[in-house]
Amino acid sequence: QVQLVESGGGLVQAGGSLRLSCAASGRTSSSSAMGWFRQAPGKEREFVAAITWTFGSTYYADSVKGRFTISRDNFKNTVYLQMSSLKPEDTAIYYCAARVGSMRSGSDEYSDWGQGTQVTVSS
Repeated sequence: QVQLVESGGGLVQAGGSLRLSCAASGRTSSSSAMGWFRQAPGKEREFVAAITWTFGSTYYADSVKGRFTISRDNFKNTVYLQMSSLKPEDTAIYYCAARVGSMRSGSDEYSDWGQGTQVTVSS
């Protein structure tokens, strides 16, 4: 099992930036891909971005492409989500997740989850 802890959320004005971090511990060698998801009030959890530990391959949802960047630091076992040009519709709880295998966009394909960090974008 992999333990995940997100940080970096907060309140930001539209057009601003935030960087989220996800620190992984435990059996990190058992995970090969990491994903960021978000869930707004009254909405289903949705995929944001994913990355592989080995090659750093990335995959983005269309809604964030060009504004968000996912990256990883293998030495720190940490994945980041740099968010720029934030919009009020980006407001949500952001979760990171781990899985064995290639990148996927379905939340049910990830086995380990963090507790989430709140991101609020004011207009």
